This record gives sequence, C-alpha cells and structure tokens, in this order.
Amino acid sequence: MGRVYKVEFRHEAVRLALSSGLSPERIAQDLGMGSSTLKKWIRDAQKLDTVVADTTDHTALLRENERLRRENLLLREERELLKKATQFFASQRL
Repeated sequence: MGRVYKVEFRHEAVRLALSSGLSPERIAQDLGMGSSTLKKWIRDAQKLDTVVADTTDHTALLRENERLRRENLLLREERELLKKATQFFASQRL
C-alpha cells in the first residue's frame, strides 16, 4: 500500500508546484515523493478548480525575481573586484 499524505501537505505541494517555477519532478524530489503522485494531485486540483491563480502573487514574484537579479549582478561585480584586489596584494608580497 502507498504512503498516506495529509491534506495540508497535498495542498502545499500543489501550490509549490504551480507557483514556484520549478518542475513538478524537482518539487516532488525535494519533498521526497514520487513525481507521478504530485502530477496526479495537480491534475485533480485543476479538475476540481481548487487552485486559485492569484495575480498579485505572480506580480510579487516577478518583482522579487527582478530584485534578486539586480542583487546577483551587484554581488558578481563585487566578487570580481575582490578577485582583482587579491591578485594585486598577492603580487605585492614578492
């Protein structure tokens, strides 16, 4: 007999799969479950229309994604500067 999951776990797994931007396979792997099970839950939720698409969540995710991209760019630039500084100071020791 298969594993029994709580209803809250199922709902959260479906929500993650639909809103995270990751593949259902990746979400299932991260949650320690089979991807076919998660895909079935998603289909069932969509059939029952229990999944509500929240456009404000989508907009917030887009803004957060853009903020993280800018932060990532800044961190890359800082890392390159530190690499150059390390090389400069290493060459001064000789």
